[in-house]
Amino acid sequence: MGARRTARERALQALYQLEMTPGSAHEALESAWAATEEAHKEPEAVKFARELVDGVMGNRAEIDRLIEQHSHNWRLDRMSRIDRNVLRLGVFELKYRPDIPKKVSLNEAVELGKNFGTEESSAFVNGLLDRVAAALGKQ
Repeated sequence: MGARRTARERALQALYQLEMTPGSAHEALESAWAATEEAHKEPEAVKFARELVDGVMGNRAEIDRLIEQHSHNWRLDRMSRIDRNVLRLGVFELKYRPDIPKKVSLNEAVELGKNFGTEESSAFVNGLLDRVAAALGKQ
């Protein structure tokens, strides 16, 4: 598995933990890394995971507004925690990381939905992020 995919997984786990038990992003990420069987943490993955978590937490109000604006008939608090945080990661990448192509952000979010969410998660995440990307003018 690539460093960025690993980083996205740890970032998702940290965001989930922060929703369940408020605390520091640093502690949540350390907990996510400690819960894995990876003997060696790639510095690139650690750095990218931190960027993702800090970015989502720092821009959460705007990210949540975009998710609610483009989710048809779904309030944020009615979404599963996994779906909500996968969407937050995807929207963060789409809006604040121009270095990451739209296709990569969408594909990675769909994979996170498949791996951590329900059977419906990947389709839900894909559709909503596609609408957000279109609204942001991401090609």
